[in-house]
Amino acid sequence: MPPDYYTRREALAATGKLIVAGALARTGVSAAVDERSASVHGAVVGDPAAVHVGEKVLRDGGNAIDAAIATAFAVGIVSPAKCGVGGYGGHAMIFPAGRKPVAIDFDAMAPAAARADMFPLDAQGQVPGEVNIHGWLAAGVPGTVAGLELALTRYGTRPLRQMLQPAIAMCEEGVYVVPAKGLDDASHDDPRPPSAQGRALPREKQRNLALGRLLKTLAARNSADSFYRGDIADKIAAAFQRGGGLVTREDLAAYRARELAPLTIDWNGLGIHTVPLPASGLVIIEAIAILKALGWTKLSPWPRMHAKLEALRIAWADRTHLFGDPEFVKVPIEQLMSSAYAAEMAEKITTAVTARRPVPLNVDPSHAGGTTNISAADRHGNMIAVTLTHGAGFGARVAVEELGIILGHGMSRFDPRPGLPNSPGPRKRPLTNMCPTLVTRAGAGVFVLGAAGGTRIPNTITEAVLNFVGLGTDMDAALAAPRLNTDGTLELGLDKRHTREHEEFFTKLGYKVGPRPGAYIGAVTYDPATHRAKGMAGVAV
Repeated sequence: MPPDYYTRREALAATGKLIVAGALARTGVSAAVDERSASVHGAVVGDPAAVHVGEKVLRDGGNAIDAAIATAFAVGIVSPAKCGVGGYGGHAMIFPAGRKPVAIDFDAMAPAAARADMFPLDAQGQVPGEVNIHGWLAAGVPGTVAGLELALTRYGTRPLRQMLQPAIAMCEEGVYVVPAKGLDDASHDDPRPPSAQGRALPREKQRNLALGRLLKTLAARNSADSFYRGDIADKIAAAFQRGGGLVTREDLAAYRARELAPLTIDWNGLGIHTVPLPASGLVIIEAIAILKALGWTKLSPWPRMHAKLEALRIAWADRTHLFGDPEFVKVPIEQLMSSAYAAEMAEKITTAVTARRPVPLNVDPSHAGGTTNISAADRHGNMIAVTLTHGAGFGARVAVEELGIILGHGMSRFDPRPGLPNSPGPRKRPLTNMCPTLVTRAGAGVFVLGAAGGTRIPNTITEAVLNFVGLGTDMDAALAAPRLNTDGTLELGLDKRHTREHEEFFTKLGYKVGPRPGAYIGAVTYDPATHRAKGMAGVAV
């Protein structure tokens, strides 16, 4: 293990060992969905150890955005392997009742010193020492604090100082922890001997006083500006310099979270809105546009399943070859969303389905994990899904110890090969798998969802939307349906809800099939007639 970053166990210690038992409770369960009770005030779905924070905000009169942001700060305390204020960032999809949907981009930003060839490959095509994944070079400018503040300031009703209080209390009072493997890719090493692993562990309460002091400073100022342009930024930049990283005070000062117009497609009287690049919402829109052009809902079950897989594969292939930060790379977004392109791809899929074979594509495999998601709606019809991350477990595994924060590995989301749309570059933002999504009907929000699970996220969100919007199923059925996991290659993951018949079907088509769970999905529906919200969590199986 190179000496310049933490093991997962050491990272846990550096953040006060804040992994709680509740955040781990869903690992390995077989249930397809888990319903959260919703009060008349609304519903919040997310990390089970932190959603009580958002639920209380709703009960106290805050709106859905207030609830989600307070929960997001709290998740960073109770599940520090997945996210935190040093996280590389994320994306939010917001529906402010009575207004147009908006997207918030708070993805990481590469430092000005970043170069396309900064992560040279060895003879095996790997980055030596995985310095793009772990260590100070793997960390870019963290966007989480800026993004959460922007969403709260523009669309919430409560001040930042108030929404930070639950997280501050957790830091100072401590939380109960169990050092066992965690949800999704954010697991950490079990320090016990093999004979003891898997047994129930005693709970111990831990605090993160350094992080508590940081959050109290932001609360006292009622602003996150000093995190990027002030004394806190000075400490972060100094830590990068000591560790050999590239982020400077000037890079931090240049960072801004951004409000963007969502990508939108209409289908069956519903509007589907999702986050634009550098998030992966375009994968969702492209796949849905292709299936809509194909007349997908009219197909019989087996051709329908085959066609769905091929549409996802085509969208993944385009992501691999064409997607990048649109401020630095010309991405043919309009063409990929056009009816002409959808019809062309639909014809290819029809040919493949008829011939019972895959659409021929040249795609490199993609592997990335991590993330957490919070979805919320209130009685007034405000809705939000916010997805945020360190990356995989504990991100870059480096810490600004005097601030109590672990830094995410946003630079790992760039393709280390130069000359590609998603190669590193100065002040560039990497592609992410995150894609919180909203469904509207007649100008009102009715369904909002997001997911955690790396490359599985776009597939899982697409399938849930296809079920809800395309097939007209309710939210429970949309989340409970079996999920395909593809990155565009001929490797195909099937979750436990698929049958042996499904496995044989795809194997005969030419796919290499294996078991793989879907992403962990959280969704909330809202009924404008009753003003009631209902939250559901689809568990990975």
